Amino acid sequence: MNLRVKPYVLAAILSASLLLVMGCEGKEQSTAAVSPPPPSPVTVLRIEPRDVELQTELPGRTSSYRVAQIKPQVSGLIKKRLFVEGSNVKAGDVLYEIDPAPFKAVYDSALATLDAAKKDADRARAALAASVAGVARQEATLSLAKINAKRYEDLLKDRAVSASERDQAATDVDVAQATLRAAEAQVENDRAAIASAEAAIKQAEAAAQQSLISLNYTQITAPITGRIGRSLITDGAIVTAYQDVLATIQTLDPIYVDVPQSTSELFRLRRSMEVGKLRDQDEQRDVKLILEDGSEYPYPATLKFQDITVDPTTGSVILRIVAANPQGDLLPGMYLRTLLKEGTRQQALLVPQQAVARDHKGDPLVLTVDTQNKVQQQKIVTERAIGDQWLVTSGVSAGDRVIIDGRQKVRSGSTVDVTVLDNANQSLDPNKNLTPSASAKK
Repeated sequence: MNLRVKPYVLAAILSASLLLVMGCEGKEQSTAAVSPPPPSPVTVLRIEPRDVELQTELPGRTSSYRVAQIKPQVSGLIKKRLFVEGSNVKAGDVLYEIDPAPFKAVYDSALATLDAAKKDADRARAALAASVAGVARQEATLSLAKINAKRYEDLLKDRAVSASERDQAATDVDVAQATLRAAEAQVENDRAAIASAEAAIKQAEAAAQQSLISLNYTQITAPITGRIGRSLITDGAIVTAYQDVLATIQTLDPIYVDVPQSTSELFRLRRSMEVGKLRDQDEQRDVKLILEDGSEYPYPATLKFQDITVDPTTGSVILRIVAANPQGDLLPGMYLRTLLKEGTRQQALLVPQQAVARDHKGDPLVLTVDTQNKVQQQKIVTERAIGDQWLVTSGVSAGDRVIIDGRQKVRSGSTVDVTVLDNANQSLDPNKNLTPSASAKK
């Protein structure tokens, strides 16, 4: 039997079916709208305290370890130059030769004068010896005259001799005494002559020594070992003693690096030492040098001393570093950057620079994750950059989990899916990035 469906019945059935389908889709969409989104994945680093070696970077300039200006010590004509400009010379090497002829003549004359003075002294000594012998003879003569005078006195009492003979004997005593006094005076004169001759010898020796020194000064030698610069005079030039600079020698191995450090920085370091934030170490005197091209200088450098006066124009003191320079790579006047060890900061807290953002005021802040995996925003105070990390003095504590990756997708208060980074072996080298551990989930 053929059933015929009326058109209005078919329209009603289709309308009901359409409403039923639309109702189901609306229910599904409503259910999807109220479902929460999944937690955003983030990578965190657990902040652990560690002892950190602190360094200060300061600019410096090189200067010669020794500098010697070569000047003539006698006046004369330069016969020849005996060095190669720009070469290395050793202490004692002959650099210039001044014409020695006039100085040799003066020296020979001084030697002749000395020889004459010595001969005069020899003659004076011989005369003294003769005078001393004469005194001895006169003493013997006087003694004999006195004996004769006494004998004649006794004979006169016995009328064996005349009074005139007795008087002659007495006169012989007086003559012998006078002659003895004259001989003694001659001895004193001869001794004075010897003293004068010996003084003349010393004077002649001094003159000979001075003339020999002047003669030796015609050989102008290097006072220090180093590198000699260009010659400022040529062969045949007339030079004046102690006036003309002929050349300059500089000792470049080792070499000085002079570094200014502000007094405020010195006071900060001392206060840190006093309160125990920094621990001084013996090896802190070692210094790293950074060349102008950014490369590290390969040879050792050591901080030697700190100046005792402050430059009033800059408010800084000079730190002097001594660096080995075996290849002569460093030249006086070069600019360098120096890394000086300050000491060790104990229990320091370091935060990767990639984890630090800035607020609208420019203050640094980080996002941390609490034990409920909720994100929190914390302002921090940074002291300095160490490699690729910030040294933080406040705002985070040991054990805090700081977001280092994925923070652009989260905000304070949101729940996150956490991957913890292993920081046990993290380097402070800015060229080394943090790497996650074996997908630790917490």
